[in-house]
Amino acid sequence: MNVDIQQIKHRFGIIGTSPLLDHAIRTAVQVAPTDMSVLVIGESGVGKESFPKIIHQNSIRKHGPYIAVNCGAIPEGTIDSELFGHLKGSFTGAITDRKGYFQEASGGTIFLDEVGELPLSTQARLLRVLETGEFIPVGASQAQKTDVRIVAATNVNLQEAVERGRFREDLLFRLNTVPIEVPPLRNRVQDIPLLFRLFASMSAERYHMPPLRLTPEAAKLLESYRWPGNIRELRNFTDRISVLEEERTVTAETVSRYLPRDLGVDYHPALRQQAVLGEDATSFANEREILYQVLFDMKKDMAEMKNLIAGIMRGEVPVAQPKAHGDYTPAEVHTSNAHPTTLTGRDDYRNVLSSPSGYAPVEDVVEIPATPHTTGHHAEVSDFEEQPLSLEEAERSLIQAALIRHDGRRRRAAQDLKISERTLYRKIKEYGLEE
Repeated sequence: MNVDIQQIKHRFGIIGTSPLLDHAIRTAVQVAPTDMSVLVIGESGVGKESFPKIIHQNSIRKHGPYIAVNCGAIPEGTIDSELFGHLKGSFTGAITDRKGYFQEASGGTIFLDEVGELPLSTQARLLRVLETGEFIPVGASQAQKTDVRIVAATNVNLQEAVERGRFREDLLFRLNTVPIEVPPLRNRVQDIPLLFRLFASMSAERYHMPPLRLTPEAAKLLESYRWPGNIRELRNFTDRISVLEEERTVTAETVSRYLPRDLGVDYHPALRQQAVLGEDATSFANEREILYQVLFDMKKDMAEMKNLIAGIMRGEVPVAQPKAHGDYTPAEVHTSNAHPTTLTGRDDYRNVLSSPSGYAPVEDVVEIPATPHTTGHHAEVSDFEEQPLSLEEAERSLIQAALIRHDGRRRRAAQDLKISERTLYRKIKEYGLEE
């Protein structure tokens, strides 16, 4: 299939000559005539929103509706209503029937941006649409049909989300029929001067000033930066220089004043937190490691305690039993076989405490005969299995600790945990931490 890449770039305002970018565009055009679901993968700010438009405009659905939905911007309590509609009276405030996006987009294309933010209950509904083309509005009992092509996008690793139980594996398989990976700006360095020139021209037109010009040294410095925010960050950078600098020729010295100092740091999202926080800062990852170590020690202690109790019940571990009345010497205790007695005297306890093992010497301990009662307890102990703390419980404990540490101020707690406020609010509701 012959694809005119340059025509596609011109039509959709895409700037760049990177082979990785050309490959992503070619894949989008090739898959467009089909009805396959597509998953656009890429970091935040790389321009993923252009590819669903390319797919829609080059498909047989191009005369149908095109609806883009930012799944991360819709509250969890209303997202099912937004996507699938609702009936009058299905919940408080539902004063009329409402069509959802899947019904409105029937015959066209729906673009689900940040699909990794969907709640698990909504993911189940989406999976049904992909498999059967049916959905059930909120408050309804009968399914409705829709003829819609789904293109999704994400800036998170959905495979990791599956492993953590945050995303359905079957849904990932259905969405990822054809993956399209949009390269980050650091992997297409030859496009950075071109994009800077475009944004400088746009800023000049918007603010009525001459456009900026890059020196060769400045261009090389821009190409050496990692651009964690990708194209969005480069545009903001260009706008900032356009407004704040009077000199229209941008030198390397000018660029260095506006870029972060650590130009050599790999600002990949997975490493960004460590680079920004520094060695002395307390990060969410460090707290998690500490928590895991505490849980590991607790599990070890519980295992030792279980073995100790089991040994006592089997009679393998000697133990001193306190007597309710009277004092006996160790010799009396040792020679009293007919009527087992216990160690309660001060001297007896001194012998116990002075023993290297922490238990009474064997010759001073009364052997407790096995009885059906103790045998039953032994069975219970041997059947006991400690229950490890789940990831959800560990996560709940970390969130609760952060809220206590910041006196309930959720914004600071979210910053401390390195998660968004929206995610923190959802977690607080999920784990019942509202109080």
